[in-house]
Amino acid sequence: MPAISQRGEACPPSPIRKLVPYSDQAKKRGIQVYHLNIGQPDIETPSNVMDKIRNTDIKVVEYSHSAGILSYRKKLVEYYSRVGVTVTPEEMIVTTGGSEGILFALLTCLNPGDEIIIPEPFYANYNGFAVAAGVVVKPIESYIENGFSLPPISAFEEAISPRTKAIMICNPNNPTGYLYSREELELLRDIVKKHDLYLFSDEVYREFCYDGKNHYSVMNLEGIDQNVVLLDSISKRYSACGVRIGVMISRNKTVMATAMKFAQARLSPPTFGQIAGEEAINTPESYLTNVLKEYLRRRNIVVESINKMEGCSCPLPGGAFYAVARLPIDDSDKFCQWLLEDFNHQGQTVMLAPATGFYATPGRGKDEVRISYVLKVDDLIHAMKCLEEGLKAYPGRKIGRI
Repeated sequence: MPAISQRGEACPPSPIRKLVPYSDQAKKRGIQVYHLNIGQPDIETPSNVMDKIRNTDIKVVEYSHSAGILSYRKKLVEYYSRVGVTVTPEEMIVTTGGSEGILFALLTCLNPGDEIIIPEPFYANYNGFAVAAGVVVKPIESYIENGFSLPPISAFEEAISPRTKAIMICNPNNPTGYLYSREELELLRDIVKKHDLYLFSDEVYREFCYDGKNHYSVMNLEGIDQNVVLLDSISKRYSACGVRIGVMISRNKTVMATAMKFAQARLSPPTFGQIAGEEAINTPESYLTNVLKEYLRRRNIVVESINKMEGCSCPLPGGAFYAVARLPIDDSDKFCQWLLEDFNHQGQTVMLAPATGFYATPGRGKDEVRISYVLKVDDLIHAMKCLEEGLKAYPGRKIGRI
């Protein structure tokens, strides 16, 4: 049999999806599984978006422009203006989900063997995209003890080598929910400017900021216009994950012209997805206001519940809809699998994502899990009870911590 590619061998499995076979088996046994492992909201997609898709009368579903339908890009200009970011249609390429935008950015800006610095824990698929592009991830550690705040500048400086070409952040963060402040981003700007690096910023959760905090976009950092690449998606904003529409934005004309070659190679982003995305920008502001209130309720249920459990801790996320919790367990991969294979509480169990998959440093995340609080409050209450009872019964619990 022919050999598999080195890239294929090196590409890590998704920590979010790798336990799906165990979940499927649990369901076959009649167990109700609360899915807190994946960022798939249960909130309805805006009705105006669904109506637009249903009522679109197209005789031929044609290729769009490789950069995306112009009317959609113009509509995106309006959206970004509303959130305080000034861009033009020529400074954006519509992508097949935010994921394709991340891959385009890596392929455009870095050579095989180049390094990208990412504070960890980070969105697990960054690893997969880096492998596909031949890029080396250099993690720098953030810690649950201080809520996963930005690592000190000294940590960035120590990680920079002659091969370092970029820094990447997710703000608000997946998996931690941490919201970077303007002051933290300005410190990053200074590093980027000093070493002439690219700064990639994944801002798909910008609408979800809590406790009176505001999102600040890297597009508004002064002095690094040519270094910044913004990555975005409608998936979480409008609860439209399956639409698969994102965008890559930069004021660097060379970057965008080069990324356009990759966009042309894949021909065009999905037509119906772009139609949905364009209509989504017309969604009443009340929709996002209500969604934010709902996620705030859900966040509080999860964090308060976990922090009441003996031996557990969970920082209060400032944004997004994720939290990383530290639990009194020996191995998060084993624990999450055990919850599905060997445990149930009154016919119910909970599916979590082991935090090991969100770290590039071996050994980190062994006693941490990521929780996506994307289910309604009643379901979250039941899920937290399952977690509490599971911790009491787990044979690999750490003695003295529960």
